Amino acid sequence: MDCRRGGLRWAVRNLKDCCHERIEASLSLTLTSLSRAVAIEQSALSPKTWPFSASLLPPHAYLVGGSVRDALLNRQADYLDLDFVLPEKAIETAADIAHHYRAGFVVLDAEHQIARVVFPNATVDFAQQLGPSIGVDLQRRDFTINAIAYNPHSETLVDPLDGYADLQRKVLCMVSAENLAEDPLRLLRAYRQAAQLGFSLDPTTQTTLRQLAPLLKGMAAERVRGELDCLLSLPQGSVLLREAWQDGILQTWLPTVGGGELRQLVVMDCTAAQVHERWPAFSALLQSWVKEATAPGLHRSWLKATKLSQLLLPAADQAEAILSKLKYSRVEQQAVISILKGWAVLSPLPPRLSLTIAQQYQLFKVTGAGLVGLALLALVNGVSESVVFGLVERYLNPQDPVAHPRPILSGLDLIHDLGLPPSPQIGKLLEAIQLAQAEGLVTQRENALAWVKQQIDQDRAEGACLDVLE
Repeated sequence: MDCRRGGLRWAVRNLKDCCHERIEASLSLTLTSLSRAVAIEQSALSPKTWPFSASLLPPHAYLVGGSVRDALLNRQADYLDLDFVLPEKAIETAADIAHHYRAGFVVLDAEHQIARVVFPNATVDFAQQLGPSIGVDLQRRDFTINAIAYNPHSETLVDPLDGYADLQRKVLCMVSAENLAEDPLRLLRAYRQAAQLGFSLDPTTQTTLRQLAPLLKGMAAERVRGELDCLLSLPQGSVLLREAWQDGILQTWLPTVGGGELRQLVVMDCTAAQVHERWPAFSALLQSWVKEATAPGLHRSWLKATKLSQLLLPAADQAEAILSKLKYSRVEQQAVISILKGWAVLSPLPPRLSLTIAQQYQLFKVTGAGLVGLALLALVNGVSESVVFGLVERYLNPQDPVAHPRPILSGLDLIHDLGLPPSPQIGKLLEAIQLAQAEGLVTQRENALAWVKQQIDQDRAEGACLDVLE
């Protein structure tokens, strides 16, 4: 079905501006009693859920975008994110509401009259209407399901593009190819929203996405990364990522990714779900993240970092460059690279062979907190559960000397107690002590010093023997 044709949407597309107000009135849909009950009691369509009074809005203010869509789908979010379109004085209205409630206020775009008011549990954006009517404004949107407006004063929906019908069909349909080309990030957003909502892509829309794919190369890396992170963090994201790759959407930003890696992402999702059922403690670690100051809404977890690692496996030597190009934070880059380094140590070993203490120690040293991601990556790529779960058990025990070694000697101890001169040898000895501690050869300061002295004496004796032989 061509999502740009048929019924009202085709008629509205070809109307002259002078007729928009009359047609808009005819397209205003009064909510059914059932829909109204859902809206008033549970959703963002009810002013009762808003952090400000609807009486502060002008008569022709409309709630638009994702909050309307989600309300009609009976989807609820933990954090309220509202978008309003006003026929005039958008920034002034936002400033008045912010002042009235002593909320945060920022002008996002003075030229296009867009401002934001930030409440403790909600973000509200106000934008100037584009065109002479709300109907014209909605035709500038990306997808029909996002082109539905709600007037809280009259309790009516404006749906000139049959977005509600597409919601019922669970189909993501573009408003126009021109709208997608105007902001090419919408190409990637199509797959993200399909994954987020469990929708399919309209065939005509998908064909257009393929045709416009080259435009993504001109987008800001931060915006591309944001959509990619959403897809990596959604349960259905892996399936839609593979579909995006098949449509040529990912190649500009992830040139080394192939179908094999994307198939493994789906396996990783299934494995992560099984881990959640069988080992909640490990699952909780996968959903956690290192201590890093992050802005609200950013998708950061070891699970996402592990998925990124899976995508970058064929080009591990290029991982840092690819992550930098996508503007990932230094902490995220280090997390992904630590997982890849751990896999470089683990993957050459027989998948069902028990690891020696020295091998385990090396893995923990290379990966650090990334061991969480390495464990999932190893399960997905065929390493036996006994090996992986043994590593995770060690990691979960903060007292484990292999996973979490605690130095029992310092460089100063070696210099003062054994009379060693400062040199690179000190660092090598400290590393040897930690391995000996992991293997249980030393447990406290005194026997560690004795063990080091023995190693030094042995090395000197061997060196003397070599001198004699020479």
